[in-house]
Amino acid sequence: MQTSASTPVVFVIDDHATVCDALRELVASVGLAAQTYSNVQEFLADYQSDQPGCLVLDVRMPGTSGIELLERLYEYEIFLPVIVITGHGDVPTSVRAMKAGALEFLEKPFNEQSLLDRIREAIAWDAEWRSQRRAQRELEAELARLTPREREVLEAMLQGRTNKSIARMLGISRKTLDVHRRRIQQKLHVDSYAELIHKVLRSSAEPCLPWVRGRMASRAFTLGRG
Repeated sequence: MQTSASTPVVFVIDDHATVCDALRELVASVGLAAQTYSNVQEFLADYQSDQPGCLVLDVRMPGTSGIELLERLYEYEIFLPVIVITGHGDVPTSVRAMKAGALEFLEKPFNEQSLLDRIREAIAWDAEWRSQRRAQRELEAELARLTPREREVLEAMLQGRTNKSIARMLGISRKTLDVHRRRIQQKLHVDSYAELIHKVLRSSAEPCLPWVRGRMASRAFTLGRG
């Protein structure tokens, strides 16, 4: 199945060819694309960070294990949600996988419908994550166009200060403040104060999705930093 950079792909890493073949057929049966790899190194050499989807990962493999890859995905700047599968399930391994950010931990033989449900869930979360990241990048580009004075005005607005308070704090007239506010709204492509606040707060928030826990360090959003 041919895919584009915008088509979600289910990436499967398992050193057993029969498992890879079976999962490829299962995923294809519901109209999804799959790419399979026999080891971690093959996947790392092939994966492009702009490719959406999810990762179905076996725990035990020659060389780098599935758990080791899961724990190092952030280092590789790979943010795919991960479903861990294994034929050797045990409590310590499952706990380690979940702490490292796995969406699900399934023991072989697993229920096919359960796996497909988790795959669909993972792809939906990945789409939400990428949408939020695009919004963040767009906002950062727009903020970079603000003048130093406009940044000061916006920061004061985000603090909930009144127009009178902002003008007094910055030593400017209300008329000048109104000019700055209009320019800020134009540069951030919003039509109202409420829309501006919503856009900045929504775009600056790190998405709280299950699969990023344990893998992403929280990042404080600093207005105008870039």
